[in-house]
Amino acid sequence: MQPAVSLIRANSYEIELLRSSLLTLLEPLGGIGAIAKKGDRVLLKPNLLTGARPGKECTTRPEIVYCVAKMLQEIGAKPFMGDGPAFGSARGVAEANGYKPILEALNLPVVEFHGSRYQTVSEEFNHLLLSKEAMEADVVINLPKVKSHVQLTLTMGTKNLFGCVPGKMKAWWHMEAGKDSARFGQMLVETARAINPDLTILDGIIGHEGNGPSGGEPRPLGILGASTDVFALDRAIVEILHVDPLIVPTVAASMRLGLCSDLAAIDFPHLRPEDLKVLDWKLPEKLVPIDFGLPRVVQSTFRHLYIRFIKEPLSAYSAR
Repeated sequence: MQPAVSLIRANSYEIELLRSSLLTLLEPLGGIGAIAKKGDRVLLKPNLLTGARPGKECTTRPEIVYCVAKMLQEIGAKPFMGDGPAFGSARGVAEANGYKPILEALNLPVVEFHGSRYQTVSEEFNHLLLSKEAMEADVVINLPKVKSHVQLTLTMGTKNLFGCVPGKMKAWWHMEAGKDSARFGQMLVETARAINPDLTILDGIIGHEGNGPSGGEPRPLGILGASTDVFALDRAIVEILHVDPLIVPTVAASMRLGLCSDLAAIDFPHLRPEDLKVLDWKLPEKLVPIDFGLPRVVQSTFRHLYIRFIKEPLSAYSAR
């Protein structure tokens, strides 16, 4: 089936204007009612990277979450928000970025992805464990922010789902696969395949360029994108930003695995990537190692501690 990627221009986070933009964006996909139904527990997965740089557009804007959650509540679905920040709690990071009023206005629950129950991703990545709070949702709506990234060149829909790997376990994967960007990209793609989001809505009204995901600067783009195919959406965004898809490990891996359609095979019901071209998007000045460049002895110690105190107990639990 030909994937559809809806792309529109949108320049405001003002609630009424944003709601109108989202309705237009989702109309070719059947609207929110084609994604969720009454009674569904719907995970909203924003990018809650850090609470340290509010105003720098490092996280998905709360207005996006508000509008999507409100639309879900109006059809009788039961949205909740969740993430697994590497530092701090999801609620703490969210509130530092202005989410508190919308959480209170909608009585929107926040789930922390650091519980004691996990699910394995795949046979190849058999100790990549995901939060069951994410895996057991009836519907998953992925809400990434488009940003440059000093380790992965760009972060979009696929990378955002890495947030469903609980807290400190992310650091393990930077160690385990970080020496090989292709393998790390494949791990992220396998994560996205396992979660299989029902819808991805990308916040590109204001992006974050340069030395992201947090060390760069805001960049107005005036773009919203949506698709039920996260890999097709990421491929379209790379095209818009005029970035070679082969230098973005997540996109390169999805293409290599046959999960990402050629642009010619994607249906664009509104605007096409060439209608939204950005020729001066700033990528990182210099890429840094995915494994953080830590000395070998530190990495070895980390792996030993992970296997002894995290991996083995959780694997035993998952086998029950």
